[in-house]
Amino acid sequence: MKENRSGPGEETREFFSGFIRLHVLYHAGRGEIFGLWIIEELRRHGYELSPGTLYPILHGMEERGYLSSRSRVEKGKVRRLYRITPRGRKILRKSEMKIRELFQELLKER
Repeated sequence: MKENRSGPGEETREFFSGFIRLHVLYHAGRGEIFGLWIIEELRRHGYELSPGTLYPILHGMEERGYLSSRSRVEKGKVRRLYRITPRGRKILRKSEMKIRELFQELLKER
């Protein structure tokens, strides 16, 4: 059996990274989002992400075609706004079905 050398924070981050991506897709499907806003929204759900953790996630999701982005200047600063793409909507719908299925099984056991 392989020994787990990761710390509890690292293990938690790896385990919940899919949930974080689903949160991002969900909110990007409701309207444009930006990094600081989603960091604060995720914090409300108990996730503590730094910009150095979140932005690579956003960029990766954009590279995979789940998000699109545009830049907007606000108060002299450039802000990158993200929105869900058709591919992102499709994966979000599929994920919703899988989440329902999993939660039904989990809750049935209790």
